[in-house]
Amino acid sequence: MIILGSSSPRRQELLRLIVPEFQIEPAQIDERALPILPAPAYVASLAAAKGAELAERFPAATIITADTMVSFDQQLLGKPRDRQDAFATLQMLSGKVHQVYTGVQIQRPGHAPKQTVVATQVQFWPLSASEINAYLDTGEYCDKAGSYGIQGYGARLVERIDGDFYNVVGLPVSTVARMLNETQK
Repeated sequence: MIILGSSSPRRQELLRLIVPEFQIEPAQIDERALPILPAPAYVASLAAAKGAELAERFPAATIITADTMVSFDQQLLGKPRDRQDAFATLQMLSGKVHQVYTGVQIQRPGHAPKQTVVATQVQFWPLSASEINAYLDTGEYCDKAGSYGIQGYGARLVERIDGDFYNVVGLPVSTVARMLNETQK
């Protein structure tokens, strides 16, 4: 049995590209209790904490956990509090490059966890206030780290990316597929 430790519909959809059948069990951790670290270490620690909690509850399952964070100038950009917060975030990212990090952990019964962090560079177009407001009017920003979703209307904000597109969506598909193959050896 494979368990995805996430309630994210995007992560579930992406994992189905690799594993057609799996169980969804969000981890029961308090993310705010973990120390705030630089983005790569932070997403790794979140994936590890989620994986450890689920491995205790489901010791016979293969557990896949992940966490994605947007970072700009060493600042972690989570989900926006409201529209004004989202506007400020998008205005800050306008015309600039930011990073998206996803920490992934796979835990097989009886084996040490395998973990990695995948980084993608994202360059935004210079955005006017009316372009930002038009995007915010879609409502898509509400539950997205960095206040945008690259797989939807947010694609209009992005000039280019360097790295894994699916990492920005929330799960680096090819990396997870390779990790699963390695854990089966």
